[in-house]
Amino acid sequence: MKQKIFAAARVAAAGISGLAFVAVVGSGTATAAPQDCVVERDLFGASATCGPDGGSNYVLHVDCVGLYASGPFPLYAVGPYAALSYPFTPTGQRITTGCTGMGPGVVAVATNAYVEVYRG
Repeated sequence: MKQKIFAAARVAAAGISGLAFVAVVGSGTATAAPQDCVVERDLFGASATCGPDGGSNYVLHVDCVGLYASGPFPLYAVGPYAALSYPFTPTGQRITTGCTGMGPGVVAVATNAYVEVYRG
């Protein structure tokens, strides 16, 4: 029993170390965005603003890694998932999406962020 507890502690420590590495390496400005959009990423989410171009709408897509709600409370999972800023945001307006708003007790970091533009 004692060996199982130590093994679980080692796995948890390795997972936390991996998240810390992703947090340090993964912060900064995202580069995958249309030319008229600015995406700013931080440790736990991202913000985006796209310039007006005649009626487009856009969605901010943030890739996250960590603990997240995988179903109705209290079901949780650990791993990658996506956070989206639906509904559509009209151009010229700033939108922010975070990795930590996906359920109570969620702990995750942003690994990538980009804008999906929908022309209408």
